Amino acid sequence: MIRINLLKPEAKEVREPVPTGLPREAKERKKASIGTIIFLLLLVSLAGYYFYQHWEMQKEKELIAQAQQEKNQLQYVVAKLDELKMQKANLEMKINLITQLKNNQDIAVKIMDEINRRIPDFVWLQEASFDGQTLKIKGGAISNNLIADFITNLQRSETFGQVNLIDSTQRSQGGVVYLEFNMTVPVIKPELPAAKPVAPKATPQSTTRR
Repeated sequence: MIRINLLKPEAKEVREPVPTGLPREAKERKKASIGTIIFLLLLVSLAGYYFYQHWEMQKEKELIAQAQQEKNQLQYVVAKLDELKMQKANLEMKINLITQLKNNQDIAVKIMDEINRRIPDFVWLQEASFDGQTLKIKGGAISNNLIADFITNLQRSETFGQVNLIDSTQRSQGGVVYLEFNMTVPVIKPELPAAKPVAPKATPQSTTRR
């Protein structure tokens, strides 16, 4: 037996599948925003590194300028020290010269006195210098015998040692012929008397009355 269902078939509800993932455009936008963020972070990092390097360079320049200034100051101080050393050396030289002249003052007076007393007639001095040990004499005489007498007279003095006659040359001036001589004479400095010790002053004793 055949049955025929003349009723309308029940309509079945068809549901569209819900997409499980994001659309392609949203994914691309997300990737672009992430790339932009990374680029910005990289740019900020580079900018920070640049400013940090610039700050370090400025700091190094300031340190170099400060070191150069200190170097210039040190050079000025060194130059001043050298100048003071030169002034000190010159002052010490002047003090030594004054001390030497003061020490040789008495002996110089004695040397000139001895020469004046022992120089013969017709013998004269042209130059005389004393370096503290040796007397250099340049003079003239009318004969070699007078030069020999002058040497003998000097060597008899306790102030002079052995005379060394360097040369004797004949000269002529105004029709007058004479001999020009040069000699050196060691000077024997007299020993200075030792300073006497000063006796201490006696302190007065106080007397008491009974």
